Amino acid sequence: MVEYLMAKVKKQISFEDALWGACDKLRGTVEPAEYKHVVLSLIFLKFVNDKFETRRKELIADGKEKYVDVQSFYTMKNVFFLPEVSRWSYIMQNAKQNDIAIKIDTALSTIEKQNPSLRGALPDNYYSRLSLDVSKLASLLDEINNIQTDADKENDIMGRVYEYFLTKFAIQEGKGKGEFYTPKSVVNLIAEMIEPYKGKIYDPCCGSGGMFVQSLKFVESHAGSAKDISVYGQEGITTTYKMAKMNLAIRGIPCDLGEKAANSFTNDLHPDLRADYIMANPPFNQKDWRAENELVDDARWRGYVVPPTSNANYGWILHMVSKLSTNGVAGFLLANGALSGEGQELEIRKQLIENNLVEAIVILPRNLFYTTNISVTLWIINKNKKARIVDHNGIVKNYRNREEEVLFMDLRQMGSPFEKKYIELTQTDRDKVTGTFHSWQQTDTYKDYNDIPEFCYSATKKEIAEKGYNLVPSRYIEFVNRDETENFETSMKQLQSELTELFKAEEENKKELLAVFKELGYEIKL
Repeated sequence: MVEYLMAKVKKQISFEDALWGACDKLRGTVEPAEYKHVVLSLIFLKFVNDKFETRRKELIADGKEKYVDVQSFYTMKNVFFLPEVSRWSYIMQNAKQNDIAIKIDTALSTIEKQNPSLRGALPDNYYSRLSLDVSKLASLLDEINNIQTDADKENDIMGRVYEYFLTKFAIQEGKGKGEFYTPKSVVNLIAEMIEPYKGKIYDPCCGSGGMFVQSLKFVESHAGSAKDISVYGQEGITTTYKMAKMNLAIRGIPCDLGEKAANSFTNDLHPDLRADYIMANPPFNQKDWRAENELVDDARWRGYVVPPTSNANYGWILHMVSKLSTNGVAGFLLANGALSGEGQELEIRKQLIENNLVEAIVILPRNLFYTTNISVTLWIINKNKKARIVDHNGIVKNYRNREEEVLFMDLRQMGSPFEKKYIELTQTDRDKVTGTFHSWQQTDTYKDYNDIPEFCYSATKKEIAEKGYNLVPSRYIEFVNRDETENFETSMKQLQSELTELFKAEEENKKELLAVFKELGYEIKL
């Protein structure tokens, strides 16, 4: 995807390679997980400065020069006001000074103090603490200085650069990290399936805010208005929370992410929210997400059994179900194990199906994600499967009437390669999926929907009950060219991958424990 993005906008952002190279030079003294914040904060600083300077020139051109230092004349145009110490020209004048890190920290903290909507968004004394090499930091500043963020408003230059870097950092950090980013093609698929035209959008684990960015792009690409959308989110990791606020500020997307980073389970920042749309990619198979006696009587699972402490998957499901409005729709990703878990998970899954909440189960290809190479599942939950289907103008397109059915889809044969070891779902892939899904939903196009072997199957609630409320798509979709041997082979490869990661983690833990004992003078020799 990165190569595709670069080729497509080469003329507009041909500086990306040089910028990435300058950024990459910091690796000698700063960990990847750290320097992504260094780079993204500086890109943000350059962006808000260019917006500020453009507005400043407008005021002068309009004969309002006496107001160039009045903050309200900037905020009225949704532009952040920058005191002199926060302006890019000041930073560049001091770029090669030994105290440049302190000046950058001062610039960011001053911007945040001057602009309440950025409270909690920017790093706090971050650059000073990292002891960055002055020459390398100056080189990075020189490259960022070449970005003309206001040169091509239509092509969203800064948004593209920010997205490019989020992708590159996520790929570089790889498995077990990079949780802040969900690949754009996956986010687009969710948006195209649930069609968030108008209302409140919520993400309880919003990462860097990519779900919001793509949902707003979906609305605008379908001639809708971003003004009809309200954005709510929450993120538990402070540095990722800051990335999200900066990402959304760059796009000009107003949002309510709460006053700080917080755990959605133990500190729900939007307790009374009822969202029209939920888009989410929760942490997969999160263990020990609550203590044994914690959240037992929580209102979010009222009417269901309490989710097990060993895995948060069904905690996330019920959290999102509790947040949906009367006609709300959710599209979220989970590890495939959630489709067939036993015990409390089975009981909750049974209740969800019997309550007619599960609308579609879509199994995705492997190697879509930078954090894991296993196949994962997209769930579509709908609080009203008989609801009217309206377009962005509020015109009723049709009525859903699949209350007693669930659509199963298998996308494992889809996707195109990129970055050598990853794949992405192309627009053609997504059109096939969303076209099938929306045809299946609508009553007057039943004739356009047919079960297709190895791709899709519409199962009745009775069929699902007969199979023990198992939601694995291959239990329902007919396979003609792929027999049970291939399904077995796929399952074994997936298990092989998961066990490999488990054993690697176990080995790392053992090494760390042996090192601790050795340091204490009690070396363990095996």
